[in-house]
Order: sequence, then structure tokens, then C-alpha cells
Amino acid sequence: MSATATVRLPGADGGLRTYRPRAEPDPAVRAQGRHAPPASRTVLAAAHVVADPFADTHPGGPAAVDWDATLAFRRHLWAHGLGVAEAMDTAQRGMGLDWPVAAELITRSAAEARAAGGRIVCGAGTDQLSGPAGLDAVRAAYETQLETIEEAGAQAVLMASRALAAAARGPEDYARLYDDLLRQARRPVVLHWLGPMFDPALEGYWGSRDLDAATDTFLGIIARRPGKVDGVKVSLLDADREVRLRRRLPDGVRCYTGDDFHYPELIEGDRLGHSDALLGVFDPLAPLAAAAAHMLDSGESAGFRAALDPTVPLARHLFGPPTRYYKTGVVLLAWLAGHQDHFTMVGGLQSARSLPHLARAYELADGLGLFPDPELAGARIRQLLTVHGVPQ
Repeated sequence: MSATATVRLPGADGGLRTYRPRAEPDPAVRAQGRHAPPASRTVLAAAHVVADPFADTHPGGPAAVDWDATLAFRRHLWAHGLGVAEAMDTAQRGMGLDWPVAAELITRSAAEARAAGGRIVCGAGTDQLSGPAGLDAVRAAYETQLETIEEAGAQAVLMASRALAAAARGPEDYARLYDDLLRQARRPVVLHWLGPMFDPALEGYWGSRDLDAATDTFLGIIARRPGKVDGVKVSLLDADREVRLRRRLPDGVRCYTGDDFHYPELIEGDRLGHSDALLGVFDPLAPLAAAAAHMLDSGESAGFRAALDPTVPLARHLFGPPTRYYKTGVVLLAWLAGHQDHFTMVGGLQSARSLPHLARAYELADGLGLFPDPELAGARIRQLLTVHGVPQ
């Protein structure tokens, strides 16, 4: 069957529509070889994990990871010049990937990064805790994960903690705990502010539901130890708030956008500064994102926007509510692009999005030329749709 053979896609209205795929991928997707990282922006892709489809697992049990395919995907990201943000939200932390497996993922990926000469940052959290925990237990859990990451030779991202959100009684608790962690860190870390749209348990993080008050607490923590903070990752899906925050950061502290809706304008920046990037959407968009970022190296802002703006509809679709299930679309696209041999996820999360949602993700990604082999992608989406009763 040729790459231009049509696909019958289900819509949210219950009907079917006919779609004709692209015949060729985007040139950036087709490009072979290893590319240098962009010089003008630091660009990190939060990477997904590839499940082992043959493991005899069960809901709530330990995650089973296909290590070869998982590490191969990280080499794909490094080859395009992107850094890897490991064991973070995109890797299903707190949604199927438990701490023992995350620790192994960190160790393996950090070793792979050294071998490949690629940059890596890794998420430190408190997800080994189960049930209610006091502040001392939360601190100890963070310390364990921070030590694991630094022993592996990687840079840490201090992720927002559900346990801390539950245990803290006000901004002072956050300030004391984070100050302790920053004091102990051997190298500068990235502080992560993940909004409740990604994890409802994080509502009121930094001690207040008032985002202005929370921002003041967050900036106060950084101001006490700016030399221990490489940057902040802001995932609030509010571009104006991110710009205001980054303008208040101390000199030398980066703002890594985690805004999967407004990333082109935030990365481009303005005369007062720009955001770097640490984005889950750059997992599927890696070739296009890397090529666009290189345009900024030579001052081609218009070309950067022309390359990246068309990707936003796909990002908004993948990260549509409930946002935390964006991982399902990310893994679907990895399978369709040929980066893994199956559409199976840790914890069975491949069932978290509807068939019309997945069909639309395929259509948008193919329209961007994201699939190195459009014929393979077309054949695979037809297989998925046929299994679910959509005639082709």
C-alpha cells in the first residue's frame, strides 16, 4: 500500500472522514547524522519511556521497561542536538513509573549520555513515599533521589512533590525545605513549578493558591541561593505570567519554558530576554524543534517562527484536557514514527485517550511531516483503527 493511500479516521462526532497522508517527511525529519546543539538557546526534551509489551504486568505493579528501545530514543534526541530531561512527567513519573524503576532509568540514561556526549538532566522527587508523610520524610525522600542523580553524574531537576503539597502548612515550609535541598546540592539544579493542570494534587504549590503570592515565595527561595539554581522550569500554561517571572529572575538563572501551548513566542523572546526550553512536546517534535532553534543562532527569528508556529495545533491537541494524559499521544507518535514497535504504555496508559483523539494526533503530525516513513505510519494507524472497529 502506497504512502498516499487514504486512511479513514474517526471524528469526535462519531463519523468517519477520509485523509490522504503526505508522501514525504519534512526535510528536518529526513536529515541524517549527528547535529550540534543550538548555541543561542538551551533546548531539552522531556523523554517518554518505552514499555516492555511482553512483560506479565498488572495495574499497580512494578513498571516493565524496554531498556533498549528507551535508550535508543534518547540517542535519537541527542543526535538532533537536543538535551534529554529524564525521569520527569513525560516518563510517567507518578503515573506508572515508580521510584525503583525511575532510579534505574536515571542511572542507565546518565551512562548513555556520557557515552553519547549528550546533555541530561533528571527529575528528583518524593514518589517513593506512599501515604501521608511529614516534612522530615519528604526532605529525606528528596535527598535520596538527589543523591542518586548526582552519583550518576547528572544534573537534578527538583520536581514539584505531591507529598510536600499535602504536608506543607504554608510558604515557610516550602522555603525551609527547598533551602535545605539547595544547600546540599553539589551542582546547580533546576527548580520545577508544575501546575495543577498537569497534576491536580499540586494545587496551591509554594503555599498559596494565589499565583502572585506563590511566585513571590518561589522567587524568594531562588534569591537566597541563586548560585545553586541553574534555572527554573515553569509549566503553568500562562505565557504572560512566565514572562513576568523570568524578568524577575536573578542574573544567570535561566527560565526553561514548560509551556506546551506558547513555546514559540516564549523561546523567541523579546528585547528583555527569552526562555530556554524543557518541554514534553519536544519529544515528538525533536527534529523540527532542533532545526528551528538553530535558526535563532543566526538571528532568523522569522524563520524560527515559520518553522515552529505550525506545530502548536498538534501540541495543543496532545496537551488538551485532561492535560496529564498527554503522554498517550506522545507514545502513539513515537510508535507511528518507528521509534518503537508497539503502542503499549507503562500502566496501560495507552487507553487514556479516545480513538478520535489519537486519530487527530496522527493527522496533525502527518501534516507536519513528522513521520520519517509516512507509509509505515499510515499502515500502523490503519492497524490500530481496524482493531478498534474502524473499517479501512
